[in-house]
Amino acid sequence: MSLDHRLTPEHEELRRTVEAFAHDVVAPKIGDLYERHEFPYEIVAEMGRMGLFGLPFPEEYGGMGGDYLALGIALEELARVDSSVAITLEAGVSLGAMPLYLFGSEEQKREWLPRMCSGEILGAFGLTEPGAGSDAGGTRTTAVKDGDEWVISGSKCFITNSGTDITGLVTVTAVTGRKADGRPEISSIIVPSGTPGFTVAAPYSKVGWNSSDTRELSFDGVRVPLANLVGQEGRGYAQFLRILDEGRIAISALATGLAQGCVDESVKYAKERHAFGKAIGDNQAIQFKLADMEMRAHMARIGWRDAASRLVAGEPFKKEAAIAKLYSSTVAVDNAREATQIHGGYGFMNEYPVARMWRDSKILEIGEGTSEVQRMLIARELGFGG
Repeated sequence: MSLDHRLTPEHEELRRTVEAFAHDVVAPKIGDLYERHEFPYEIVAEMGRMGLFGLPFPEEYGGMGGDYLALGIALEELARVDSSVAITLEAGVSLGAMPLYLFGSEEQKREWLPRMCSGEILGAFGLTEPGAGSDAGGTRTTAVKDGDEWVISGSKCFITNSGTDITGLVTVTAVTGRKADGRPEISSIIVPSGTPGFTVAAPYSKVGWNSSDTRELSFDGVRVPLANLVGQEGRGYAQFLRILDEGRIAISALATGLAQGCVDESVKYAKERHAFGKAIGDNQAIQFKLADMEMRAHMARIGWRDAASRLVAGEPFKKEAAIAKLYSSTVAVDNAREATQIHGGYGFMNEYPVARMWRDSKILEIGEGTSEVQRMLIARELGFGG
């Protein structure tokens, strides 16, 4: 496959459009929203009108007819300015809508995807549980058939986009049976917001992503039609493994954007801030920090675009997605730390974007597969078990 990951004219036009939106619309508003822990409804609505939530989906379902590379481009440009807005898009597309597009019935796609692609509603993916994070196979939530309905009981935690005013559904993983060896059979089931017995807790108090919606969910005998099953019964585990593989590319693009945003802000500050009679950027120590930061962001970009290109081409991409996610999340943390150092005391003040980036970076080494899990996946692709 070609290693030339330069953008096509169409992808470059998208990049420039989202870049302008991020700087002209997101940047002036997000700081205050972030400090008040408020969800950016107006920004999300504008993103919907731009078609960002429908980027990788066909036009017949209300999408833009683009691809996963287009989604990554949008995420990177948004995250250069703010990660809360970027993760809202990422989760809405790769975790909310993508399971229905890849595995849902035609009826489910027609019912839900047009509204999700337009940003009218958001979807969420209920996978993680208090005792089943990286060990997703340890799911305890159950779904039992009763006539023509599923009865769902259990809980989920750390679920993005699950409790906003525009959340329309959560796709929940639940144990629906047992295999011959006693292992659980896991299925995915749509639970519309507002279904009796489905309770959404108050938002978490988080270190970062403060304008993103993250909640704990509980299901107390929740009843939904059997037709809400997504794909085949017992295939939920395989489904969410595929969803997470793709999602790692999206998170890698987001992490790359944060890393590049740290460069952008630090270069600007290093030219403006004067100490000892000259701009601090005139000092080679600062220049070398900036050079290393730019190098890391550049290599992270090559990594996620390589994985996305393989996905779009229909080629195997699991290893490349894990590499991209592992590297870019590490880079994001490194660049955020260095950007804070370059800014000195101001880097510790929330009025400066790098403080927000510092707070937002760490979760990238945890969410959608920890760095340890990525190393496990890479090792398996190299032929090692365990």
